[in-house]
Amino acid sequence: METRAHHVLIGAFTIGVFLLALGFVLWMSKMGSDRSYHEYEIVFSEAVTGLSVGGLVQYNGIKVGEVSALRLAPDDPRKVIARVRLDANAPVREDTRAKLGLQGVTGLAFIQLSGGAPGSPALVPTPAQPVPRIPSETSALSKLLASGTDVVTSVNDILVRVSEILSPENVRRVGDTLEHINQLTATLADQRDDIGHAIRQLGEATAQIKQVLTSINAMADSTNVLVREDVHHLLASMQKALVAIDKVANSTDALIDGNRGAIDRFANQGLRQVGPTLSELNETLRSLKQLSDKLGASDSLLLGRDQPKEYKPQ
Repeated sequence: METRAHHVLIGAFTIGVFLLALGFVLWMSKMGSDRSYHEYEIVFSEAVTGLSVGGLVQYNGIKVGEVSALRLAPDDPRKVIARVRLDANAPVREDTRAKLGLQGVTGLAFIQLSGGAPGSPALVPTPAQPVPRIPSETSALSKLLASGTDVVTSVNDILVRVSEILSPENVRRVGDTLEHINQLTATLADQRDDIGHAIRQLGEATAQIKQVLTSINAMADSTNVLVREDVHHLLASMQKALVAIDKVANSTDALIDGNRGAIDRFANQGLRQVGPTLSELNETLRSLKQLSDKLGASDSLLLGRDQPKEYKPQ
């Protein structure tokens, strides 16, 4: 009897635990059914690698739902339609956008919602679109994968160029160049005294050139001052001379205008008489010349010069 009582207690306990578990499941199901959800569709124009049914949907980093279905677009198999079930309180608006993201290093993809300005209207079903569609954006991962080929090509080109640069011939040339630099350095080290002397001479020459330039600059300043002053006086003198010449010209014009009649009479009558007068003057001078010659010839007779010597008998 005692053994049978133990079996009854164990069976009753098992049935009680089962009923409690069933009640908990029913309660959880009721709680889940009481919670309201809204369904949306998101059309992706890229591969959704890593995204699966039950995948996470976040809004600015907060979980608001999950992926309920995935399928290819019937009109364009290049596109993927993801149906998501979101919390009814999620602020999905007409300017809300969706894109794919990766969860850490696991490689699992999730859907990230963003946007939704406060003034934007809520995204609601319409007769033409019973299930509202959230526009999608190209993800950074997709851009990276799309440019992966170009990146690999660029890296390959870089490696080829590096290989060409590090060819045996170029390495030998680099070695020769380093050897020449070493020789040049050794030569400079041997002639450092001469180089120091040349540098000192260069410094002294530079100082002398600086002094010469200073002297030339001072001379140029003095010359500029002298030229400015002399040119100023010269221009003043020329201006005075021009004024005097102008006055003389005006006086001459006035004198000529005042004696215009006399000048005209002299030009008409006096110039005609100049010719005969000059002819008579010429004749008179010729006569005087002849008389002078005669007086010169008879000068010895008048003055007793050149007398004949007396004859003395021997």
